[in-house]
Amino acid sequence: MDTSDPEITFDAEGVCNHCHEFDGLRGTQWFPDEVGRRRLEAILDGVRREGAGKEYDCILGLSGGADSTYLAMKMKEWRLRPLVVHVDAGWNSELAVANIERVVKYCNYDLHTHVVDWEEMRDLHLAYLKAGVPNQDVPQDHVFFATLYNFATANGIRAIFSGGNLATEAVFPRSWHGSAMDVINLKAIHSRFGSRPLKTYSTISFLKYYFWYPFFKKMRTVRPLNYMPYDKAAAIQEMTQTFGYKPYDRKHGESLFTKLFQNYYLPKKFGYDKRLPHYSSMILSGQMTRDEALRKLSEPLYDSRELETDIAFFCKKLRISRAEFDDLLAAPNRQHADFPTWDGRYRVAKKAQSFVERLLGRRVSVYS
Repeated sequence: MDTSDPEITFDAEGVCNHCHEFDGLRGTQWFPDEVGRRRLEAILDGVRREGAGKEYDCILGLSGGADSTYLAMKMKEWRLRPLVVHVDAGWNSELAVANIERVVKYCNYDLHTHVVDWEEMRDLHLAYLKAGVPNQDVPQDHVFFATLYNFATANGIRAIFSGGNLATEAVFPRSWHGSAMDVINLKAIHSRFGSRPLKTYSTISFLKYYFWYPFFKKMRTVRPLNYMPYDKAAAIQEMTQTFGYKPYDRKHGESLFTKLFQNYYLPKKFGYDKRLPHYSSMILSGQMTRDEALRKLSEPLYDSRELETDIAFFCKKLRISRAEFDDLLAAPNRQHADFPTWDGRYRVAKKAQSFVERLLGRRVSVYS
């Protein structure tokens, strides 16, 4: 990591805050050891017990990326019965579709695909591009999680399994991101720059996300990869040998939008190279050396011909010209905080959550 993260700090020995924060995760949120194995088994026992007699005992959002696909394979080994949900927001690569089909067939899962209304999705994408904020993935990410919660609620499922993990995603420059769950920010951006109502696009309100789902519905997100020594390269090799998984050239290559956004839009417009936190996370979790990361960072983000092909496809799909695309890149940058957010409510909610946990004398958890 470097000072492209404006909030980075270094101690007297030159060690940055991200490294110190990672040190605090071992034994609190990251358990790549025997302790993690025991904790995960306890969680899985709770999921099986809660789901006894039901058609499904949990739900898994499957994007086709390495993390969620590997988790899908492991859930078969763990004798879980997930309802597998894929959200098609219009940007799936052909390889992602093929990988989803391979793992679902191998595991014999039920797959439910929710197709987002493209005209609404397109309008929201254009609103975010006009807003000029860093996290252009919010329109995809928010509807993905909202759809998962909707499916879980409709099927009486309390455990939502996620491939999110600290081994590859622990380093997180907060200034680079806007919360994908912040529906207040999403609606504010769309209200200012959108041109049509979002009639079918699924959202999650603040109260539902922080109070209704966790406290009243007792729903929890489970991230099993944080309870094992997750090595991404080894996971890809295992999937390749087991059911013919095909890896992507780049992280998040399953989405044609995210591919262009992370590898061109962010570096070009904001100077943010998402490889920096990703490789830093892998260095800290022991999957890569610093020298290996520096060598990979010296490689270009895009082949020039591939870039032009991807930009042309992007513009055609959003129905904008190349000149309009270039104008959006050149427009003034904004941050998510330049629009209304739920940050104030979030701080109040965290205090309320801490109060409830102190009152109960324990962390609020379904599988305690």
